[in-house]
Amino acid sequence: MKFSVITIAYNSEATIARTIEAVLAQTCSDLEYRIVDGASRDRTVEIAESYREAFREKGIDYHIVSEPDNGIYHAMNKGIRLAAGDIIGIINSGDWYEPDALESVSKAYEEQEFDLLYADIRMHKSDGRCFIKKARQRRFETSRDWNHPTTFVKAQVYKENPFRELGIHDDYGFFLQVKKQGKKIVTIDKVLANFEMGGASNRKSLKAAGRRIMDRYRYCYRINGYSRWYFAECVLIEAAKMVLG
Repeated sequence: MKFSVITIAYNSEATIARTIEAVLAQTCSDLEYRIVDGASRDRTVEIAESYREAFREKGIDYHIVSEPDNGIYHAMNKGIRLAAGDIIGIINSGDWYEPDALESVSKAYEEQEFDLLYADIRMHKSDGRCFIKKARQRRFETSRDWNHPTTFVKAQVYKENPFRELGIHDDYGFFLQVKKQGKKIVTIDKVLANFEMGGASNRKSLKAAGRRIMDRYRYCYRINGYSRWYFAECVLIEAAKMVLG
């Protein structure tokens, strides 16, 4: 089984190295690594290019494409179309894998073949504190139980279900879409990745929160046939962000 790891980047010179080095440090080296850059105007591509020899020495196929795109999910779809591996993981610039992340996924696949796997994630706050966000499967769906940076998906499933490119929560919409299709989904109780909080999904303003509520409600829940009652879930998630950060 070969992995394809995809990193989406744009003007990421301050964070791209940590993400790349975490992929380079993986204990499982049967992978290809693709960086999809949105025509950055800073040193992102230069920094990425500086690691080319290190990946060659480990026998890892390393690809960098830098060109304008139509947003993060358009870039992710581009990376997925190009991916040649059996299992795809997406880790964005600024976030990073634990060293044994791919090895843990490979072992889990050997135990029970899956279409999609996700795991625990360590969330890093701007004040230096961190906490673990657990991976769970429950009858009532909520993104509080799901972690995209720890998600690994069969390439065929990703290619047959591209991100809809409708809003900022298209990744969770994809997860709900795949679950509705009855695909095999498993979780593992282990931290596989780290996430830096403070992006668009955590911006603290009532206007931004309102947009995220409607985005999640329309393009995650309703588009996948979930009840209108899930609007309350969308509101509760944003309320928790405003209070807890």
